[in-house]
Amino acid sequence: MRGDFRRSGATEPALTIRPANEASWEDVQTVFGTRGQASRCQCQRQVLGDRDWWFMPIEERAARLHEQSNVGDPDAAETCGLVAYLGDDPVGWVAVAPRTTYRRLFGSNVPWAGRHEDKTADTVWSVACFVVRAGFRDQGLCYELAQAAVEFARVRGAAAVEAYPIVAKSDRRITWDEASVGTPQVFAAAGLEPVTAPTVRRRVMRLDLR
Repeated sequence: MRGDFRRSGATEPALTIRPANEASWEDVQTVFGTRGQASRCQCQRQVLGDRDWWFMPIEERAARLHEQSNVGDPDAAETCGLVAYLGDDPVGWVAVAPRTTYRRLFGSNVPWAGRHEDKTADTVWSVACFVVRAGFRDQGLCYELAQAAVEFARVRGAAAVEAYPIVAKSDRRITWDEASVGTPQVFAAAGLEPVTAPTVRRRVMRLDLR
């Protein structure tokens, strides 16, 4: 399914969020940048799990993202994220896909502690991570991306959307690398509600769509 998710009532430049297969590879890499965690990760750590990710060259991680996202193919049946634009400028990314996409979740107790979930359910989607391009942070873009991710999952037939945000340490600001999984405030604004608190700083949040 194709289509943009636009900010209503926005002033110029308008914010548009579109499926990654409708974006270009150059735009995705512009968001990720050439330094920092996003450029090294290539949105693969959650997909691969820690061990496989750690030993994989960055170039191979990028090749995998290119294949998963189907960039430049607007007719592709699948993609793995959304790209945000301010006008024509690519500024943000959110990874959203069926929960089974993210192998790292299956090696972690976070999504499952205190729950009786079918781990193989493809109808449950996860919002796995955010990237906001340097120079465009602290503008609320993660809120917009989270809302678009929920809507994207909805139109793709998801029964529910989950997220695994982190909370700040007492009297400390969350770093951008930590906040890549999102914060509770971001997901609450998109309609997700707390399910469990499996660790001191980690939360599981969910929105049932059916």
